[in-house]
Amino acid sequence: MKSLFSCWSFIAVASSLAASSAFADTSLTILHTNDFHSRVEPISKYDSGCSAEDNAEGKCFGGYARLVTAVADARQRNPDALLFDGGDQFQGSLFYTYYKGKVAAEIMNRLQYDGMTVGNHEFDDGPTVLRGFMDNVEFPVLMSNADVSKEPALANKLMKSTVVEKAGAKIGLIGLTPQNTDELASPGKNITFSDPVEAVRGEVAALSEAGVNIIIVLSHSGYRTDLRVAEEVEGVDVIVGGHSNTLLSNTNERAKGPYPTMVGDTAVVQAYAYGKYLGELSVEFDDAGKLISAAGEPILIDGSIKENVEVLARVSELAKPLDEIRNKIVASAADIIEGNRDVCRAMECSMGNLVADAMLARVADQGVTVALANSGGLRASIDAGEITMGEVLTVLPFQNTLSTFQISGAGLKAALENGVSQVEEGAGRFPQVAGMKFTWDPNKSVEEGRIVEAMVADGDDWKPIDDAAMYSVVTNNYVRGGGDGFKMFSTDGVNAYDYGPSLEDVVAEYLAAQGPYEPYTDGRITALPPK
Repeated sequence: MKSLFSCWSFIAVASSLAASSAFADTSLTILHTNDFHSRVEPISKYDSGCSAEDNAEGKCFGGYARLVTAVADARQRNPDALLFDGGDQFQGSLFYTYYKGKVAAEIMNRLQYDGMTVGNHEFDDGPTVLRGFMDNVEFPVLMSNADVSKEPALANKLMKSTVVEKAGAKIGLIGLTPQNTDELASPGKNITFSDPVEAVRGEVAALSEAGVNIIIVLSHSGYRTDLRVAEEVEGVDVIVGGHSNTLLSNTNERAKGPYPTMVGDTAVVQAYAYGKYLGELSVEFDDAGKLISAAGEPILIDGSIKENVEVLARVSELAKPLDEIRNKIVASAADIIEGNRDVCRAMECSMGNLVADAMLARVADQGVTVALANSGGLRASIDAGEITMGEVLTVLPFQNTLSTFQISGAGLKAALENGVSQVEEGAGRFPQVAGMKFTWDPNKSVEEGRIVEAMVADGDDWKPIDDAAMYSVVTNNYVRGGGDGFKMFSTDGVNAYDYGPSLEDVVAEYLAAQGPYEPYTDGRITALPPK
């Protein structure tokens, strides 16, 4: 078994090795991003849209214009730096909804990426949109653990691996995507996905036989899978990751591991998501291609990094047609859909029912039976009559995505207790639900437990939540990550997937499918009368 080394102990050893090998053959700087999710404009600290006022005050992060500056600064320090992406450039903002992969291609070409792997969201609109993106980019797009030979749009186009040259060295690149992409996106029936370990092992063998001894895997398979690949495959020097939106760092207390995380002689890196960080890894190889040092730290793309003026103008130009989407009529309502915070943060409300019902309907075919939405995520009501996409975005402005996971009945009850724990304060954690109903007692203290009864749907009937049973749940990525006090979802939830479709799109599509939507409440949330 290879062992996980701490970053600092590895660097210390690597520095010693480097000193004894003064004529090391190759030094490289690897810049990397992952899970950009179409965040063309700056984001807030909550990874959602950031106002122009906050951006001017330096409170925002990321964005195309800022990332251009950060990459240029890094290349000024290291002119031969490589720039890679760990997948999921697609999906997450109106820039993708409107332009599909065209804006992503433009941005990545401007930044002069050297390679990218396919993320599951690159398949959200099928292989044809991915092919269009690939036809427009000026760098290799890779995916090793899939057979695309029967898919006309990708056959003989999407490579498993390739070789690039930088600083006089030949570098082998291998792409990885989630093995369950067929469940997460829409790749179609012509593509089959396979085990990442075997796929990488095969490509390493082929590259090694061709005389390539520096090998980098661009992986959109998640941190845990990356560690497994590093553990089980010989010959991989660096894995540039994505999919799990993992922050690796030696200085940030919220990091999930050191940067890089060493597994034997393999350095594993990832740089969170949404363009908030730019990973910067310095590596050195001896003349046989053996990794002898690896060190670095992600760069926070915050307000201290100036936005490129030319790119700002381009983003403004690209944003103009989005107003058409914001004004697009997507549905109609027979009556007002109540989303007032004073209502939704204290009781069942029709907006809460709409959002919870829409979430559950979207993933019901995956076996999900319960939905929970935090009322803090509902920011407005919608009037009767025509509904525009702008109105939907006003209700749901946070660019949240659907998250699915499993949790015990005991964990689900704990979530409900958390949800009703701060009603008196008007807290956003109050839960709106579907596939579930509950009664709570405002006369009890939080310590006593306020949930009197909690039931889950059982066909046309209801049955009590079983503490020992496991339930499949859908919520948004903020709540699943522990937001609004729902830490039990983060710590006790299993088989989680946090990067589903955008919540606003799910709700808009659900509304459109209903005809004139008739808002309602049905008693799924009740409170005992005050004493």
